[in-house]
Amino acid sequence: MRHGLALVLGLLASAGAMGQADDYDLAPRQVAANTYVLLGAQENFSFDNHGAISNTGFIVTDDGVVVIDTGPSRLYGEAMRAAIAEVTDQPVVQVYITHAHPDHFLGSNAFEDVPIAALPQTTEAIREIGPDLASNLYNLVGSAMRGTTAVVPTAKADTEHRVAFGAHELELIAARGHTAGDLMVFDHSTGVLFAGDIAFHDRAPTTPNADIAAWHKTLAATQQRDFKTLVPGHGPVVEGGEALAQTADYLTWLVQGFEQAAARGASAAEVMFMPLPDRWAALAVEPGEYRRSVSHLYPAIERAALEGDDTP
Repeated sequence: MRHGLALVLGLLASAGAMGQADDYDLAPRQVAANTYVLLGAQENFSFDNHGAISNTGFIVTDDGVVVIDTGPSRLYGEAMRAAIAEVTDQPVVQVYITHAHPDHFLGSNAFEDVPIAALPQTTEAIREIGPDLASNLYNLVGSAMRGTTAVVPTAKADTEHRVAFGAHELELIAARGHTAGDLMVFDHSTGVLFAGDIAFHDRAPTTPNADIAAWHKTLAATQQRDFKTLVPGHGPVVEGGEALAQTADYLTWLVQGFEQAAARGASAAEVMFMPLPDRWAALAVEPGEYRRSVSHLYPAIERAALEGDDTP
């Protein structure tokens, strides 16, 4: 079945343009010296946004360009390389993938000529479910996905040593919580932290693969780091730790609300359509993301409540 998917996507690659699905209007925003971010739409996947809903970035160094995440499709990756070429003549020499969610790694088709590194958990997940993620995103995004296949990272991110690219000294941080493997890239030379989806800013966090307790530990540890600028996986770039605190507060509210609902015997259907407090209702992609989190998290919380109930 996966071979069939690759064949279908390959045929779509040669089928020519279909409307304006490949029209990624990428505008690099400089956030620090030699450091750029391509901001994703604060939306769910759609035919209109072509799947470009997450932030990607790149750092220009004397040794070449370092890319952080490659976006949702081959066409996005190609558009990203074109955007980089508008900024610098330096070649791309390294790609880092923060985690195995499709909006962050499916643009890697456009970077197969350079090393692509990730955490082992991310590499394994892409190997195992990458084709299925590509297929699902094609259903959500349409022809912008043509020619996209899941490229498995070719290298392990070196989290034991800082890595130098020209004058930029990068620390690759192995974390977990949003997924089983969440890579953050901290540039000690500029103070910019690419946090991936460990941090969401003014957008509801996604939880399909979340370990909430581990996520809280990562958020707390990250707050202690001496960064200046934080690039979240989704949402506006921010100075300081506001996005980390907002993400932690949301996750706390989410789990506590689910636990309270389970304790009073509320069904998942009841919880799914509970009104949200104004603070959280104002986040992008709500209430849809909250309802997805009910399906991701509530069954286990409800089961734990039932198992702890000693009532005959």
